[in-house]
Amino acid sequence: MSNQIRTAALFGLVALLIIGTGLFQSWDLALVILNMGLISAIMALGVNLQWGIAGLFNVGVMGFVALGGMAVVLTSVDPVQEAWAAGGVRALFALILGAGTIIVTFFAWKKTKNRYLAAALLIAGFVLYRMVRDPAVDAIEAVNPAGTGFLGGLGLPVVIGWVVGGFLAAGAAWIIGKTALGLRSDYLAIATLGISEIIIAIMKNEEWLTRGVKNVTGLPRPVRDAIDLQNDPTFVERAAGFGLEPTAASTLYIKISYGLMFAVVLVILLVLAQLALNSPWGRMMRAIRDNETSSRAMGKDVTYRHLQVFILGSAICGIAGAMMTTLDGQLIPTSYQPLRYTFLIWVMVIVGGSGNNLGAVLGGFLIWFLWVQVETLGPGFMTWVTSWMPDDSNLKAHLLDSVQHMRLLTMGVILLMVLRFSPRGLLPER
Repeated sequence: MSNQIRTAALFGLVALLIIGTGLFQSWDLALVILNMGLISAIMALGVNLQWGIAGLFNVGVMGFVALGGMAVVLTSVDPVQEAWAAGGVRALFALILGAGTIIVTFFAWKKTKNRYLAAALLIAGFVLYRMVRDPAVDAIEAVNPAGTGFLGGLGLPVVIGWVVGGFLAAGAAWIIGKTALGLRSDYLAIATLGISEIIIAIMKNEEWLTRGVKNVTGLPRPVRDAIDLQNDPTFVERAAGFGLEPTAASTLYIKISYGLMFAVVLVILLVLAQLALNSPWGRMMRAIRDNETSSRAMGKDVTYRHLQVFILGSAICGIAGAMMTTLDGQLIPTSYQPLRYTFLIWVMVIVGGSGNNLGAVLGGFLIWFLWVQVETLGPGFMTWVTSWMPDDSNLKAHLLDSVQHMRLLTMGVILLMVLRFSPRGLLPER
């Protein structure tokens, strides 16, 4: 079977699975799978750029996705004027003081190599930073803490937050890359995971910026609101022509609108990724991945190139994170778990085909479909499997109580099967 036929057949299979979900379960569930599959494919594309093309083992995906979600809040939410008046300017000034302290300390250390001077500058700067920050933060969080208690955002269109999410994740990747990219792959993985946890901890605790564990709900949407659609006589009339109730029609309309927007973003990023992969830059990155020593001998700046691709892949993950927060309509810092935003994305890349952009996209759709369907069909499947056992069987009770773990079991089995029978993924790198 040729590569083109294999690719078309596998993508056709995924399309049939989603269409089958609509026909035999519900179109609402099918569109939910499709929309999150599009976002998952974008995340997998970013990780594939780092690992499949450059060989960078980044397990801090969760942090970059979360930064994309935070960017939507900082960009699209209306500013809370009372909070800004209470301490907004002072809080921003404190951030400037903190950044200035780090910069001054860095240049002082670089010039003098005096550790005591560097320590003194850091301590003095930290004390000054806290003296300015703490009263400002307390004043901001005291403004209607049940409803706001934070500064809000800039009140811009939410789609702009997707771009800002990419830039915010890219900026964080630059800082992380300058620090950690000199490490070996295993140490790089530990460093990126630790830094992603730091990002999540900041989002949970800095309530004046993101509301922390109180969550930000009711985020602006780039599509029409369901209530507006249901009150629109023209929309209601068209929905009736399809035999749909206004409530069901508005839900489907919104999900389809999101799907079209996400598909446009995925196609643009996929085309750019393919152009980069097939360019001299892409061939150079694969040469560096395969043999860093010989690449350095040929005069290539390996660390700089690693930093480039690390920033690009992280920016793509940031865009996906912003899109996901827009789809959810809320930012919940506690929901960013490594199991979903790191392990699952890596499974998508490995199953789809590391080093193949189309493989990463395929893995994103396929693994997300299975992740959702196992939760939906798992209890019924386990009930059927244990139906022959007596009701007082301890094994039956144990299996039924453990049904919530079927997702992890399924992902593990799929990963093992692919690694056994197709070690390079369903669509191997060419």
